[in-house]
Amino acid sequence: MDKEFLARSADLVAPDLLGYTLVRKIGGVEYRGLIVETEAYTADDPACHGYRRKTPRNQAIFGKPGSVYVYLIYGMYHCLNIVTDVEDVCSAVLIRALALDKIPAWVTLGKKEKPDRVAAGPGKLCRALQIDRQLDGIMLKPGAGLWLEPASDRLKPAEIYQTTRIGITQGAEIPWRWYIKEHPAVSKK
Repeated sequence: MDKEFLARSADLVAPDLLGYTLVRKIGGVEYRGLIVETEAYTADDPACHGYRRKTPRNQAIFGKPGSVYVYLIYGMYHCLNIVTDVEDVCSAVLIRALALDKIPAWVTLGKKEKPDRVAAGPGKLCRALQIDRQLDGIMLKPGAGLWLEPASDRLKPAEIYQTTRIGITQGAEIPWRWYIKEHPAVSKK
């Protein structure tokens, strides 16, 4: 992957990540998920975890572009962020939803749950791909078991919907959420 691609502000990288594939290797098996929804968080954004200062909990968001910031929300759901911009500047893209190529054996579907909804949300995708705080701070690369593959075709602007972010109170008016229009794996329309 081109290092310069991620060495930009999160609000520039987030829409460009749509159509990329996130790959997770577990026990020798690769699971692929098309990135269908993202959100951006930057240093001057009050919703960003690094907005106030660097702490032991959020230090990974200040890492090198292409590293990973994983945090726990509500004490039970992990969220995956791809660090962007430059080292020591907090900037990251939250991966909100994936369209998985196959459902891992450990994932059980509810009676009414559709297969394309297994990774339709940041907590759901982390659970499906066994992403947790153990991956916090790693660099995205095959040897680490988590990496990105570029999109085969760039999406047209008409295929992307931009709106405000979900589940935050500060900076909620900033339109830094992007998703692929009409895709069934998007968390919320």
